[in-house]
Amino acid sequence: MCLNEGPAMQGNPTLLNEIYTELYITESESGEINNEHEVRQIETQSRRAATEDTAIKCNDIFRPLPGQDKPIRTVLTKGVAGIGKTVSVQKFILDWAEGKENQDVQLIFPLPFRELNLMKDKKCSLSGLLNFFFPETKQIEISMEEYKVFFIFDGLDECRLSLDFKHKVKLCNISESASVDVLLVNLIVGNLLPSALIWITSRPAAVDLIPSECVHRVTEVQGFNEPQKEEYFRKRINDQSLANRIISHLKSSRSLYIMCHIPVFCWISAAVLEKMLSQAESGEIPKTLTQMYTHFLILQTNIKHEKDYEKNVTDEDTILKLGKLAFQQLVKGNLIFYDEDLRECGIDVTEASVYSGLCTQIFREELGLYQGKVFCFVHLSLQEHLAALYVHLSFTNKKVNVYDKIKRSSFTKVLNRMKSLSDLHQSAVNEALQSKNGHLELFLRFLLGLSVESNQTLLQKLLTQTVSYSYKKKETVQYIKEKIRDNHSLEKSINLFHCLNELGDDSLMQEIQDYLKSGKIRETKLSSSHRRTDITQPSTLLAATLRLHKLSAGHFQTLRNIIVPAAPMVRQQNSIIIMPE
Repeated sequence: MCLNEGPAMQGNPTLLNEIYTELYITESESGEINNEHEVRQIETQSRRAATEDTAIKCNDIFRPLPGQDKPIRTVLTKGVAGIGKTVSVQKFILDWAEGKENQDVQLIFPLPFRELNLMKDKKCSLSGLLNFFFPETKQIEISMEEYKVFFIFDGLDECRLSLDFKHKVKLCNISESASVDVLLVNLIVGNLLPSALIWITSRPAAVDLIPSECVHRVTEVQGFNEPQKEEYFRKRINDQSLANRIISHLKSSRSLYIMCHIPVFCWISAAVLEKMLSQAESGEIPKTLTQMYTHFLILQTNIKHEKDYEKNVTDEDTILKLGKLAFQQLVKGNLIFYDEDLRECGIDVTEASVYSGLCTQIFREELGLYQGKVFCFVHLSLQEHLAALYVHLSFTNKKVNVYDKIKRSSFTKVLNRMKSLSDLHQSAVNEALQSKNGHLELFLRFLLGLSVESNQTLLQKLLTQTVSYSYKKKETVQYIKEKIRDNHSLEKSINLFHCLNELGDDSLMQEIQDYLKSGKIRETKLSSSHRRTDITQPSTLLAATLRLHKLSAGHFQTLRNIIVPAAPMVRQQNSIIIMPE
């Protein structure tokens, strides 16, 4: 089995067993919903002590832990986008097919939701559904007495079916026809094939689609832990000296190294840094997220296929159309797109391969098993970067009104009235702060970062037509500082600190000190998870401030009351030392 780090059609596969790095998977206490922005979740997880969780290997997710007696029929595995859920599924299937693991299972049926979505309006029986996706099963009578059957439903967050567990139609016969959503509900609750094993994967925000009583175990893919990060780069980069340089550079930027918990970000970083550090390229090595993603966009648009360029498609045209798609679908909360979504953005569906070829590993065209095509960006963060780039270019170039067709979003209506880039940024800051789940936080970081001169220089490599504009960065910086002082949410203040970092503001350390001196930290009520994590954010800057800043006795006591419950994490990080005067 081959793993394609990017679209399969590009012909650059790697044997899964050669590149696969074991992921850190834990048993979760519950399938509770987490609607926070996924980058925020990653930053929180990065500060957790590994000893707090029970690690489970991918092949063992259906095996009870010591002391657990109840059999496990249904497992729900959650994890943020790009964290490795689908690769875990592929590795599970590969090890089973090679006879290494789970040999008590006779049949495995992987059924991704993105393909089941295309059966939304059709009726069939469970046996008919399997015959359709797996023609080989026409010769097999699935009997729970004869076979141990395993169903894998990957990508619950991509589900566009109506999974109604409250008013379900009961089915017990695999030959009885019904809509696909009814078949899935009856399979999950155990009316159909009650002895079958069910594995469902999902991003955290969608786990509530499955009632907790239907799930026997919840696991969470945490991505790479510290040793696994380095293992990935050493496997991915053949030149070990170069791998060491890449690892060293990433460690020097805490915001980048935190993101390396996500395997997809490791792949992005490896692609960019391998090229920049192995060749005598001029230019600054990426130190911020915006720089890294902009370099990656440039890298991928330089991977051209001759057949794509027989058509009259320019980089600018492609990027604007993909950016429009990214922005519109980000507002709607969609990661998976279909034909009608592309047409709405002026993308000719019959030539969609041009777009997945031009930006080789940013936009992906996938063939369903038998159903047709689905489209997606390789990772949510790539979609957010393109969306921010689209808004930035549309505003500065004054060519496209990006908000004409999005009538429901108050965000787009407000942005459309802005007269200057500073106005645009201030409104974007306001919208991000008003978001309950922080879904615009990374988009905001990218939008601000793209205005920095170093990123403008990078964009000139990508776009032949750029418009010079005056930008009063100080106005945006001052506005963000005011919001930090006024804001009562620690998490949102942390993201604003990250925004200042993207803007290259050298007064960030002073702002953190002012934040601590203000006394507002004593008003902050932290959850138990944040008490042990976020106090050491953002990046290592806050930790450094706590080391260097001499606090008054009152400030020291306030911080001590918050930090003491986090003592195990503080000891593990070995980064916070506070000495009262």
